[in-house]
Amino acid sequence: MESLGTARAAPGETAVGRLPVGEGRDGSDVGLPVCVINGASEGKTLYVQAASDGDELNGVGVVRELVPRLDPAQLSGTLMLVGIANYWAFHAAQHRNPVDDTKLNRAYPGDEDGTSSERIAAATFAAAKGADLALDLHQGSTSRMIHECRVRCGPRHRLHEDCLALAKTFDCGYVLDQKGPDGQLARAAPDEGVPTVDPELGGSVGLCERSVQAGLDGIENVLVGYGFLSGERSSDAQLRASGFEQYGASAGGLVAFEAELGARVERGATLFRITDVFGREKATATADSDGILWRARRLPQVATGEYVCSVGTDVDTY
Repeated sequence: MESLGTARAAPGETAVGRLPVGEGRDGSDVGLPVCVINGASEGKTLYVQAASDGDELNGVGVVRELVPRLDPAQLSGTLMLVGIANYWAFHAAQHRNPVDDTKLNRAYPGDEDGTSSERIAAATFAAAKGADLALDLHQGSTSRMIHECRVRCGPRHRLHEDCLALAKTFDCGYVLDQKGPDGQLARAAPDEGVPTVDPELGGSVGLCERSVQAGLDGIENVLVGYGFLSGERSSDAQLRASGFEQYGASAGGLVAFEAELGARVERGATLFRITDVFGREKATATADSDGILWRARRLPQVATGEYVCSVGTDVDTY
């Protein structure tokens, strides 16, 4: 029998339930929606969570499509899934947990007696560190972004190569291999011996069918590559960036990009221009380094200093 919260599944079964994370303002119990898919044969355990940021819904779309597709009778090992991690932010349709104004993916490993976000982090971290592998499904919030997989433990971490192998197996074409901020699941779980990555499934408002499919393909690659499902897989060469440069607006106005998302850019190349509403140019931004246009804002209007785009740098192929 495998369990996560109130979900309990015998070999060859799928079960859903709730993972307790505290109480709401009316005193009622609050639990995250969870699912256990217990394969008919023994094997590894894969932990998957979605919506660590409440407005990043593509991972929720992946979980919704994935669970009905998987037949536990054909599975070796176990999948533990948290369909919505940031419960309060999801219900408020916003990025951060409104109860404590915290970004959940800065609260790991959490504290079971702490703030709302720390309690959620502690409960989900307990599940993640009991797994052999972990995927924390994200997206570029509501910005436009390429499909990529982030290795956040840092190149000197003892599990770096294992995390990089997991990212390559997920195989969405691009990898950001850069140590992440403290409090990320993909930083904390490798410290417990669990290779963990966070796939960034594009960026959209609501659900993007193409990004959901990229997530489904990636998880299927992991399931086959690590022996949960039978089959063969082959991965194409992927582009890896180990640097990440952000660009802001030096003037207010309307942004017009000169480079396409995912395109190679050379140092000194124009990334975007800013004009006023009459088309008169006010500012131009050029690339500080060679790289790939990785992420870009969705709306054209900007104020001085506002975020515009990011370029992945120090790019190689592996």
